[in-house]
Amino acid sequence: FDQVLQAIGARRPQGGCVSTLAEAEKLAAEIGYPLIVRPSYVLGGRAMQIVYDDLELREVAAKALQEFSGQQIWIDQYLLGKEVEVDAISDGDTVCLPGIMEHLERAGVHSGDSIAVYPPQSISAEKQREITELTVDIARRLRIKGLLNIQYVIYQDEVYVIEVNPRSSRTVPFLSKVTGIPLVDMATRAILGESLSGMGLTHGLCPVGDKVAVKVPVFSFSKLQLVEPSLGPEMKSTGEVMGIDHQYQKALYKALLAAGMQMSVYGTLLATLADRDKAEGIKLVRRFNKLGFRIIATVGTAAEIRKAGIEVTTVEKLHTGSDEIREKIRQGQVQCVLNTTTHGRKTASDGFAIRRTAVEQGIPCFTSLDTAEAWLQVLEVTTPSLLPL
Repeated sequence: FDQVLQAIGARRPQGGCVSTLAEAEKLAAEIGYPLIVRPSYVLGGRAMQIVYDDLELREVAAKALQEFSGQQIWIDQYLLGKEVEVDAISDGDTVCLPGIMEHLERAGVHSGDSIAVYPPQSISAEKQREITELTVDIARRLRIKGLLNIQYVIYQDEVYVIEVNPRSSRTVPFLSKVTGIPLVDMATRAILGESLSGMGLTHGLCPVGDKVAVKVPVFSFSKLQLVEPSLGPEMKSTGEVMGIDHQYQKALYKALLAAGMQMSVYGTLLATLADRDKAEGIKLVRRFNKLGFRIIATVGTAAEIRKAGIEVTTVEKLHTGSDEIREKIRQGQVQCVLNTTTHGRKTASDGFAIRRTAVEQGIPCFTSLDTAEAWLQVLEVTTPSLLPL
């Protein structure tokens, strides 16, 4: 597969396979952190994990090598960029892309747990052309007849290939619905020898209509006790819904409602942010505050929010012995939680307890800043500000 990518000039994240912990450490030193560690075969992102330093690498790689004894594990460069997904049909020569989907969550969140938007709202026409050309080249080089799914990441304005799946994907029903193209039917006919042109499909990217569609995952965290609600490489959603409209924010709003999200337009936001997310997260906190949300936060996060000139109330962390945060959530004094995970999270951590309490009470809990950003876009369009003019 690497040879195919090299032949067409496609970029992919640096990486390799290892059989021992020593090899893992050597490869990590060559590539640099952060990295994704995974088994040689992955379904639904199972056992995939992002590591940020030598200590985490040794812990995760040792566990993976033991769990998948006798198999190599893969270590890849983790590129924190914009993820893009494509479903295409090929008859071996003509390659048709019914659409390109943009993920709202950055790479690192499993594609099945990401909010996907068709057509893309923030990807340039130039990058869409590049993605189309890469998809055509890959399909032809691999001599694919039928469906294929490719995931890309745009990192520092360059397009990288993350993975290619010569099969149907979970986004096929979504794309079929919004484009009106029966992908499965036409792909089956292509496998049986029909040409795409004979079915009325054109080569390359299909024209975009006048509607925007948004796919939102559905989670069952409230019914699955002790499951970590934070998003990552391992898929956790149990379903998905779709919203469609002429305007992006309205389509997103419909999809979030259909997914069962409680769209609180006022109340209290609890913010507890990992150090790496504080600068970006506080910008979101400011926007919640402008909408009229009262802000409460744990000590470190509250200090940074206060420095930014935003009024905030400090609450004690759970490991100090105080149960104030969970009591406020249980008593309905918190309407929204913004909580990003620290590296090397443990199920006994404060963050895990906060996230579990929030989902068990049916309160929106954002562990990805990108998901919170999407939520804010809807609130800012649909909610009148409560602040004095």
